[in-house]
Amino acid sequence: MKLTGKNVVITGASSGIGKTLALQFAKEGCSLVLLARRIEELEIVAHEVSKYHVIVKIYKCDVSNKDEVERVFTHIKKFFNSIDILVLNAGVSFRTDSRKDESEKAVQTFAVNVLGLIYCAAQVIPDFIHSKKGMIVGVSSLAESRGFPRSGFYCASKAAASTYLESLRVELRKYNVKVLTVKPGFVKTPMTDKNEFDMPFIIPVEKAVQIIVDGIKKEKKIIQFTFGAVLGVKILKLLPNWFFDSFVQRQLKKPLKK
Repeated sequence: MKLTGKNVVITGASSGIGKTLALQFAKEGCSLVLLARRIEELEIVAHEVSKYHVIVKIYKCDVSNKDEVERVFTHIKKFFNSIDILVLNAGVSFRTDSRKDESEKAVQTFAVNVLGLIYCAAQVIPDFIHSKKGMIVGVSSLAESRGFPRSGFYCASKAAASTYLESLRVELRKYNVKVLTVKPGFVKTPMTDKNEFDMPFIIPVEKAVQIIVDGIKKEKKIIQFTFGAVLGVKILKLLPNWFFDSFVQRQLKKPLKK
């Protein structure tokens, strides 16, 4: 797939993978609509993108708010004649302590990582089906593989996201609508900077985004990286429960960052 001239919408575009994706798509000659909750940060991203002389528009949008998503996408569809690629990148992560009531963190995590993805996808799917074209790129995580300590909500939300995207991929195939699932390992972003645990095979965000964009061009169903991280989670999935429990137990000995 050639990206030049494509109309691309990116959620969670104010920092990290989303911001870097915006810059990379701009380099490829794409027109952009960028969404995030922090409009001030989006304005900075838009300024950086503008040096590539492409069309860029920004909207403040909390993807966990269905009404807000619907309003924003109504404006986007007036701005663009059509959307070619929707990148569902918005996500949150909280470290948790099972000794406390962390249910509010669970609500926030699933509202953004799962429902937000569903709300945004619903805004383009009917149009994609009608036109028999379009691409949805959902950013999940290799953390979907098992329930890692202090990350239960995040792991579960990413497992739900991956399963939903897989279902969409199968359902929409007959309409020539492509659904790609991105499963990164550790990527250096503001989100991972707060982690107190070791992050093997962590890579710069620029490298991660290049892998993602290359995968989009090749229309790969699953874009996962790095090789070491992918191999690692495959091994972890094969481990018997008793061994997995012992292996990750050491993470519980490390204090949570404030």
